[in-house]
Amino acid sequence: MTRPIAAPEAVPGAGELRRAAVRVLVANWEGTYTVPSRTLYPHQWSWDSAFVAIGNACWSPRRARTELLTLFGAQWRDGRVPHIVFNPAVPEGAYFPGRDFWAAHAPSGVATSGIVQPPVHALAAWRVHLAEPDRAFLRRIYPRLAAQHRYLRAARRSSADELVTIVHPWESGMDNSPAWDGPLAAVPAAPMTERRRDLAHVAADERPTDRDYRRYTALAAAYRDTGYHEATGFLIEDPLFNALYGAAEVALAKIAAVCGVDPTPHLRQAEEITRSLLERLWDEERGIFTARDVRTGERPAADSVAGLVPLILPGLPMDVADRLIGTAVERFGLERGLLPSYPPEAAGFEPSRYWRGPSWMNTSWLVLEGLRDRDADLARTLAAGMVRAAAGAGFREYFHPFTGDGHGCHDFSWSAALILDVLGEPLWAEHGLDAVPPAFGEFEKQPGGLLERQDVGDEVLA
Repeated sequence: MTRPIAAPEAVPGAGELRRAAVRVLVANWEGTYTVPSRTLYPHQWSWDSAFVAIGNACWSPRRARTELLTLFGAQWRDGRVPHIVFNPAVPEGAYFPGRDFWAAHAPSGVATSGIVQPPVHALAAWRVHLAEPDRAFLRRIYPRLAAQHRYLRAARRSSADELVTIVHPWESGMDNSPAWDGPLAAVPAAPMTERRRDLAHVAADERPTDRDYRRYTALAAAYRDTGYHEATGFLIEDPLFNALYGAAEVALAKIAAVCGVDPTPHLRQAEEITRSLLERLWDEERGIFTARDVRTGERPAADSVAGLVPLILPGLPMDVADRLIGTAVERFGLERGLLPSYPPEAAGFEPSRYWRGPSWMNTSWLVLEGLRDRDADLARTLAAGMVRAAAGAGFREYFHPFTGDGHGCHDFSWSAALILDVLGEPLWAEHGLDAVPPAFGEFEKQPGGLLERQDVGDEVLA
């Protein structure tokens, strides 16, 4: 099991923060899966569910197993795991683009989207197993995880090497990243025929622009019209997606071994993915991994936190890892404790706009995983910043990287889930909300912050 980043006695306020996180996950639970947000995201999202499972494993491994198995119940015959699984009870107009736009269904009959998201699911399945070993669960999910990876190799490899491509910014999970501005500039911005639902819940200056949304919609519609087989205007090798693909192969090797399957092919695949990342996406001069436009061979001028995520790869050479850590400190300001999604020094940095500067719990957690065995002091700094932001602003969708102020929607599931994991349950479970840990500085009390909320009882932990 992953080691906690500090001794439990260093965080005397962890118990109440943990209970608050569980309250969010309980409130967003739909019976077999967790919505990212009751207001903004009322369906099941692919990599959200993986992160949620990691957090749920800390207090309810059964619920974590159900989360993943429900998601993979919507897997397509070709192995792809769609990025949205639609809840038939939610009205079509509650989210755009919805069921009618995608016009796609899994073999189970459930309506889905037709694109994918980063393959973090094998990592999540292994973490769930570590929390409460269950070989039957691994035997059920291993074939589905393996099929997911076979789909990526068969349908998404862009060349003879092992890197896979994304065909839409939404597949990156970081859809509004400045790294996509160049590739998107060539995409015609189709007229919006539907009203944007997101702006009813979050201020426009915290969300993508109308122009970007028109391009996202045009790309998705074009891909849909090919039967979800051919990229039309966007074909990118993304460092985050590929790093998680490699790390997931390592997790698959561990799962395979428990299931009595030879783990060697997965380990070999992980090595090949790491080698391909180094050969094709490592930029020695910039000290970071960059995306690559497969159509033009060009690398986006903008760097992002996605380029730091390969730290999670166990086979990454030490000199490259050290260089990445230096970049995280010098250009992203990691020593402040909050990891922005875009370098603050870069043109176009916006600290409160979706993926153009704010700090997110999931990318911070992925970098934290890469730091644990490489720089324990920086790992503690990053974990402390994550906890401080959640305790001060609540489990928001994203956070101002300098002040910790919350942005986006409230009660966001993966923010709550990953804080549970950072707190290292069960080692910290006995600590109450009696004190603010000096090592974390003063938790800033904001209206609606978790230190002010006592709206759900502790019976949810029973």
